[in-house]
Amino acid sequence: MNQAPHRCPWANGDDALMAKYHDEEWGVPQRDARLLWEMLMLEGFQAGLSWRTVLHKREAFRKAFAGFDPGKVARFGAPQVERLVQDPGIIRSRAKIEATIAAAKIYCDMQERGEDFADFCWSFTGGKVLRGDGRSAPASTPKAEEISKELKRRGFKFVGPVIVYAWMQAVGIVDDHARNCFRREVSLRA
Repeated sequence: MNQAPHRCPWANGDDALMAKYHDEEWGVPQRDARLLWEMLMLEGFQAGLSWRTVLHKREAFRKAFAGFDPGKVARFGAPQVERLVQDPGIIRSRAKIEATIAAAKIYCDMQERGEDFADFCWSFTGGKVLRGDGRSAPASTPKAEEISKELKRRGFKFVGPVIVYAWMQAVGIVDDHARNCFRREVSLRA
């Protein structure tokens, strides 16, 4: 009889997609600039909702936002905004949709100036993964507040410290797997 691996409490339910996300993605250090940006945008859509909601709509988001290609999203105008506001497959918040388009423009501007988004994201930790204690995960940290402040200074929206910390966990900038989780310290092997 195969026993299910012990996961972080939030992934121990009966949602197979959440378990798969936990087992294969959450907390794995991500160094791809486009994917770091995509995850930041998705975390922004989570504001006021649950990650489960966003995760179950992620493929629809990817389709709606041109695979989260910042160059393509940056060219979205009023017709695309109206299309997205009507798309039942995604979270249809006009403010979040417009914030994603604006963030794509910021990403592209950074790129044009020679600033890699991945390097920017990892610069706050010197390229190293931060480690939580494995007993509890805070809603935010001083580092998340620092990153949030810089993102806001650059014009990003829906990047408060709580959203930023959730993003840091998701993309492996911080390893917050529970002590008894089979994925604890996955970043050491990534």
